[in-house]
Amino acid sequence: METNARRNRLKAQAENIPHGTGTLGSKRNVRLTLLKKNKLFYWLLLPGTIYFLIFHYIPLYGVVIAFKDVTPFDGFEGIFTSEWVGLKHFENFVNSYYFWNIMRNTVLISLYRLLFGFPAPIILALLINEVRIEAFKRIVQTISYLPHFLSMVIVAGLVTTLLTTDGGIVNVFLQKLGFDSIFFLGDKSYFRSVLVVSGIWKEVGWGTIIYLAAIAGIDPQLYEAAVVDGAGRFKQMWHITLPGIMFIVVIMFIFAVGGLLNAGFEQILLLYSPTVYDVGDIIDTFVYRRGLLEMQYSFAAAVGLFKSVIALVLIIGTNYIAKKLGHDGIW
Repeated sequence: METNARRNRLKAQAENIPHGTGTLGSKRNVRLTLLKKNKLFYWLLLPGTIYFLIFHYIPLYGVVIAFKDVTPFDGFEGIFTSEWVGLKHFENFVNSYYFWNIMRNTVLISLYRLLFGFPAPIILALLINEVRIEAFKRIVQTISYLPHFLSMVIVAGLVTTLLTTDGGIVNVFLQKLGFDSIFFLGDKSYFRSVLVVSGIWKEVGWGTIIYLAAIAGIDPQLYEAAVVDGAGRFKQMWHITLPGIMFIVVIMFIFAVGGLLNAGFEQILLLYSPTVYDVGDIIDTFVYRRGLLEMQYSFAAAVGLFKSVIALVLIIGTNYIAKKLGHDGIW
């Protein structure tokens, strides 16, 4: 509010200054005045802008290799000199033997993550918010955050060690109960569950940060009024806390749906094996094998672009539906 008011004052002052170019000069003067007043913020914005330009926007030109036939022997110049082949690589991917299996695995794993992983930080944030002993609350928050800072390589090593049939604590426990050992990482019936559970364990604490921040912004007087009206803790949570953070829940859900095809490349690459390709091979791992290991750069770029277009459609569609339902979208 204060920034908008200052901007309006500067605009009013600028419009009162005579200019030979009329309205155009007045608008230009407003922009220059605002630029001078907020130059510190623009300097702070500059490093991030340069980063995105260099590493995200300039490399976008490389997408053209999805429509060309680039080979490793063409070198960097092949991006510009290779022959155009149109939608050849897209057609090869859609008509390939692996297409439906890869799409099914990607969608299923992503849906499992969305179904079980998306509500997990919301529930944990609500539970932490109900804790009244501050020391215990801080301990719980710290413990739940810690796995986020572990490398996925370390997490994969922990998962492998815990679930191995050669002395893994999980299988030792199963044997003590009279059950047979289970090769979780090599059994198609368990592999997806291992991915989802380990992924939730790693990120659930970190995901609570934004929801706890949203909860902190809720007016305490609402809770006081609810107590006067006789509402218990559960009703306060259901009728005050949840509606109070619903705007951020919707935004996070839109982002989650937009990344629906990001089924967890690094985690799957570290945990899967040929025995579970039928249930664990996703678009990203397929691109990795075909693009880097087999050096089919154009084909891999086409598959990656195919995934990005679907993700764009999903995020636009979800944002549209959210706004139609009366919620704030991301634009």
